[in-house]
Amino acid sequence: MYIPIKVDYGVRALVDLALNGADGPVRASEIAKRTVIPEPYLAQVLHTLNKSGFTSSQRGPRGGHFLAMEPSDIRLSRVMLSLGAMETPVACLTDNTICIHSPACAQREVWRSVAEAVFSILDSTTIEDLVNSTPIQPDREGESKFPVGLKTAV
Repeated sequence: MYIPIKVDYGVRALVDLALNGADGPVRASEIAKRTVIPEPYLAQVLHTLNKSGFTSSQRGPRGGHFLAMEPSDIRLSRVMLSLGAMETPVACLTDNTICIHSPACAQREVWRSVAEAVFSILDSTTIEDLVNSTPIQPDREGESKFPVGLKTAV
């Protein structure tokens, strides 16, 4: 299954906000540095997440981004849908007129089962689940936490 980079970046940004947003809005530059997401692309992803209601933002000197929902309410299935990436493994599952084999195709039900299983996993997994399974460590000053392996050199 193909997961678009936009979805990967979106999930990473949401996990980062859940880990680091307890004390207030988080600047995009901080998220980009910790998650190794190019800042211009992160801005696009955050804009989409904001429009979808997952995040909100605040302008000004103390501005930044923050979760607009509880991490336990953000399901990966909804994140994928909002970032335009929820596709079926084969096109005939959504349009059976594109293949002459659809009416008598034994494979079709296998692909439908695969699609349903993937959706079920994504729908039952939340940002909170990912936060809880992310190994974290305090930074050098002991103030905030970063996912292990994602911290960049200062």
